[in-house]
Amino acid sequence: MPNMDFYNMPGAPASRAIQMIAKAVGVELNSKFMNTMEGDQLKPEFVKINPQHTIPTLVDDGFAIWESRAIAVYLVEKYGKADSPLYPKDPKKRALINQRLYFDMGTLYDAQAKYFFPLFRTGKLGDQEALDKVNTAFGFLNTFLEGQDFVTGSELTVADLVILATVSTIEMIPFDIQKFPNVERWYKNAPKVAPGWDENLESLKNAKKFLEEKLAEKK
Repeated sequence: MPNMDFYNMPGAPASRAIQMIAKAVGVELNSKFMNTMEGDQLKPEFVKINPQHTIPTLVDDGFAIWESRAIAVYLVEKYGKADSPLYPKDPKKRALINQRLYFDMGTLYDAQAKYFFPLFRTGKLGDQEALDKVNTAFGFLNTFLEGQDFVTGSELTVADLVILATVSTIEMIPFDIQKFPNVERWYKNAPKVAPGWDENLESLKNAKKFLEEKLAEKK
């Protein structure tokens, strides 16, 4: 069994994504909670591991890797089955998965973070412009899912699990997913197909409780 330390904030989408990927490939993570609000990521012992001091970070038997999508691909390539549908060897299939991962990082997650994360600092969601960008990103995802069960086609891939972690953040905030019927259909199917989905929802539940406590303190 590999010895892997996983430095993370369990409620964060990036951390939840890796938890699902680990479940999918059958590896255990030694979870190390990092309270970024208290500056855990800036402590010298962590900066020595990750000079960018970002969360999540994985240390696999001395090998450190960060950026959640890079971690996801690493886990599937090293511990997944040969030519796993999660990240197949076919260059075209892999390219499409990579595109969806980059879409999540640069468009979907970015828009959602700019709309949602102000809650932690100000107690309020982002402005209408930020919400419009979230809706635009969900619109793109809705198009990707037109006529297919998963974000790249007919099989669950690492891109689905990463994007599910991002999208499931709507469990914490008011958001009308019904405006995006393909996304809603795909999301409702997640409990049947996504490894670690129950753990993902449990992490969200705990994160929502933490957020509610923080908001209560601001009143």
